[in-house]
Amino acid sequence: MTAGLRVLAIDDEPPALDELVYLLRADPRVGAVSSASDATAALRVLRDVTVDAVFLDIRMPGLDGMELARVLAKFAVPPAIVFVTAFDDRAAEAFDLGVVDYVRKPVRADRLAESLRRVITSRMLPEHPAVVAARERADDPSIPVELAGNTRMLPRSAVRWVEAQGDYARLHTADGSHLVRVPLATLAERWSDAGFVRIHRSFLVQLPCITELRLSGTGWVVVVDANELPVSRRHIHHLRDRLVRSAKQSWSR
Repeated sequence: MTAGLRVLAIDDEPPALDELVYLLRADPRVGAVSSASDATAALRVLRDVTVDAVFLDIRMPGLDGMELARVLAKFAVPPAIVFVTAFDDRAAEAFDLGVVDYVRKPVRADRLAESLRRVITSRMLPEHPAVVAARERADDPSIPVELAGNTRMLPRSAVRWVEAQGDYARLHTADGSHLVRVPLATLAERWSDAGFVRIHRSFLVQLPCITELRLSGTGWVVVVDANELPVSRRHIHHLRDRLVRSAKQSWSR
């Protein structure tokens, strides 16, 4: 599929919606653009029109963008979702939705063109990307992170350990780190079933990435990618139990 995308743009602010529609229509890969000023109007459009992708704001009156995305994910053939927002304070909720892209306002033509490329690429999959995401989101959802001024989707599995920085969290990967506006407590709760363990009030670790647990001069530490991370007395017993269970599961395979 290289042309003729059917797109729905949703934003409750008329100037922002007009600009988004203009930029979408200016791209030769887009065949048709519908628009709506809120979720209710969008659902009315979708009763009569099938679209390949929905570009939507997050903060809207009534049903907001996150809630609408969950509704769209239940469609028989869900459209690809691209969030277009000026805010990142609800990024934690976006982790589980399998979005194709996350674009920050004000929207640039080149950035929107990249989003359309991602939509087209995702539509080439044997299954629609939202269907794939619905099946796999519990295993490896993606996280919107900033990189060189652009937002990209980072697979959760790439995160080795997380460090609390106030109301933010720094995600450490094998080749760098990314700061996201999500409290560590939120990630600890959301990621506990995916093998992430709280070892300290300031640290969350992906269990398989721990290569050593030892007692140092200052207390217990774990080693992850040659980094020594402290383990608090409050968390040491739970961590040991998780490590033992993980080892037993590995031996039984």
